[in-house]
Amino acid sequence: MKEIRFENVKKSYGHTEVVKNLNFSIHEGERLILLGPSGCGKSTTLRMIAGLEDVSSGNLYMGGKLVNDVPSGKREVAMVFQNYALYPHMTVKQNIVYALRMKKVPKKEIAARLEDALAMLQLRGLEDRLPKDLSGGQRQRVALARAVVKQADFFLLDEPLSNLDAQLRVSARKELVKIHEKYKQTIVYVTHDQIEAMTVGDRIALLNEGVLQMLDTPENVYHRPANIFTAKFIGAPPTNILEMVYYDKHIRFGDQKMSIPNEWIQHIQKANAREMVFGIRPEHLEIMEEHGENTMYAIVRAIENLGAEYAVYLTFNNEEVIALSPHKEWRVGEQVYIRPNVQHMHIFDMATTNSIGYPEKMVNRVPVFN
Repeated sequence: MKEIRFENVKKSYGHTEVVKNLNFSIHEGERLILLGPSGCGKSTTLRMIAGLEDVSSGNLYMGGKLVNDVPSGKREVAMVFQNYALYPHMTVKQNIVYALRMKKVPKKEIAARLEDALAMLQLRGLEDRLPKDLSGGQRQRVALARAVVKQADFFLLDEPLSNLDAQLRVSARKELVKIHEKYKQTIVYVTHDQIEAMTVGDRIALLNEGVLQMLDTPENVYHRPANIFTAKFIGAPPTNILEMVYYDKHIRFGDQKMSIPNEWIQHIQKANAREMVFGIRPEHLEIMEEHGENTMYAIVRAIENLGAEYAVYLTFNNEEVIALSPHKEWRVGEQVYIRPNVQHMHIFDMATTNSIGYPEKMVNRVPVFN
């Protein structure tokens, strides 16, 4: 069993608590992404799993065993660091097999594992080079190969692709998935990059200020955010969050209003939240030249060229909103009309910042709230 389980795990440095009361499990054989802004506790959480940081309180289980006091070398983990941590005086081959030699793995087994790793990570022909003679992408692949040959139960990665350019990142992400499909380790992957999280992960654990905000599939984290932080952190440009009032079966924004489907009306009434806020992603906010059904007016303030589309910044009800548009015909200062796609809207309780959920007919899977 290669499961990892946190039970009320906390990590403090003096009086500063950086990881707060973690309670969740990482399933055997899955790719779990620890995602969040800088300083949220994701790397500290990974280092507790690796045995490089002590657990201040609570219990950490790996493979069904309590490991609070088990040293790193006995946890069956392989780790890839952000800075690669290669031995500069060793060749590629020596770096890859060093840990195996220290464990006195038979020479034939070492040779077989080395050959597999070199082929998988396209390192053949580089075996005798030193790290200083390699590109950043090649060094990254050597670090991955060194972890792969250990064939450990747990594969831990701490922002391993952050030093690579965009093209190499895409290639490296594919390689990581291939590695996992072959060896089926339990992978815990730390990143602040949303694209890596969405493309690599089976599930995402989103942290903020040491607190687990949401734990679910990439699809649910994106389309069914558990709270305002999740909605704003995931996605670029971020989700629009607007003050609203529910009244007479409509959602009102100042002196403007929009109608909503009956299932949303019933759901809002059941939620019984005193104050609510409205969320809509930029891609779900349509811009129109003329007034139409369920449209509201806004003023164009700025336009950004994103390549495939344009981000249009608007003033609406004295707040800034962003909409994505396929064309650039909008002019700064002009009045336009916007129409949110009500099938993709989110409503949050202002007091708790948590989502009030979604009408039953719209939900394929209920997200995990924490």
